[in-house]
Amino acid sequence: MPIRLVKGLALLSTGALAGAFGYGAANLVPTFDAVPIEMRLSFHARLMEMNGITMQGAMALSALSAATLAVMSRGTSRWLAGGAGLLVVASFLITRLGNVPINGRIKEWAVSSPPVDHAEILDRWEIFNLARTGTAFAAFALLILLVLRQPGAEHDAK
Repeated sequence: MPIRLVKGLALLSTGALAGAFGYGAANLVPTFDAVPIEMRLSFHARLMEMNGITMQGAMALSALSAATLAVMSRGTSRWLAGGAGLLVVASFLITRLGNVPINGRIKEWAVSSPPVDHAEILDRWEIFNLARTGTAFAAFALLILLVLRQPGAEHDAK
């Protein structure tokens, strides 16, 4: 029974993470690109303040639940859960090392003015955003595959 709960938590948290990143990539980023730069910077800075806690929480819960599932599983299931956990960690690292520093610059620009090369910097932010969205979706896909697999002798808990 406990492994079923961990599977459910891993699916829920990783699905929420992928969904949040996916919504941002599909809806927020195109909207950012369609509005005047001052509006984008102001909204982007505020949104990132709000996202800080929720997205880090989702990443932490996703990584921990996938890692726990890997420990509780054997064989292919262990590899799938472990791979999902590593992909979530990759999403975190891309966010922390790629998006967050640029978010800090955007926050400064929102109260002053953007530099001449701001379009290139914002394009780089979007590339990082697509990368972390891809890793989150890949993690979710691995967990879906794990859950949909037919149970076998090596599938679940020891």
